[in-house]
Amino acid sequence: MDLMSALSLGELALSFSRVPLFPVFDLSYFIVSIIYLKYEPGAVELSRRHPVASWLCAMLHCFGSYILADLLLGEPIIDYFSNSSSILLASGVWYLIFFCPLDLFYKCVCFLPVKLIFVAMKEVVRVRKIAVGIHHAHHHYHHGWFIMIATGWVKAPPRPVCMEPSCSPCSRLAGSQCPRPASFSSSPCLWCHVRCS
Repeated sequence: MDLMSALSLGELALSFSRVPLFPVFDLSYFIVSIIYLKYEPGAVELSRRHPVASWLCAMLHCFGSYILADLLLGEPIIDYFSNSSSILLASGVWYLIFFCPLDLFYKCVCFLPVKLIFVAMKEVVRVRKIAVGIHHAHHHYHHGWFIMIATGWVKAPPRPVCMEPSCSPCSRLAGSQCPRPASFSSSPCLWCHVRCS
């Protein structure tokens, strides 16, 4: 018991919850999301032929959960795009992953120890997004437990909502018809993230 009181895990969790997400944790979230977008069949070809469509796919991968949650709660769906610093950060990550010479940035962030750190940081963002989704829904529906849980799940699903290969915008725009299993965080387990990708 002395060890538990010495560690004071409650204070540690409280101080950790006050750490700002922008830019370090958001950067890791955008890097992991856009890396998994690059794994989609036809994503690289799409970025070369239609860069605006590829950028839009990347923004949907990064911000699609916010758009869907705003749609569910009856708020303007384009509201999150007013946060220009996050849009610029995600756009910079998209540009570096798809257009960096010799795929240098992509190779650096896909190096396994670096990728492990980014995936762990992305999970921190995911947990925060769940809490923000529940808090956001609580303001609209004070006693709607199901709505709060659904909004929390939509804000941070285990994989991007509607980003399965059969309905992915990149595979549709590139004309690829071959299905493949989704590799984007299908399990909350960190090892499964790294092993599947």
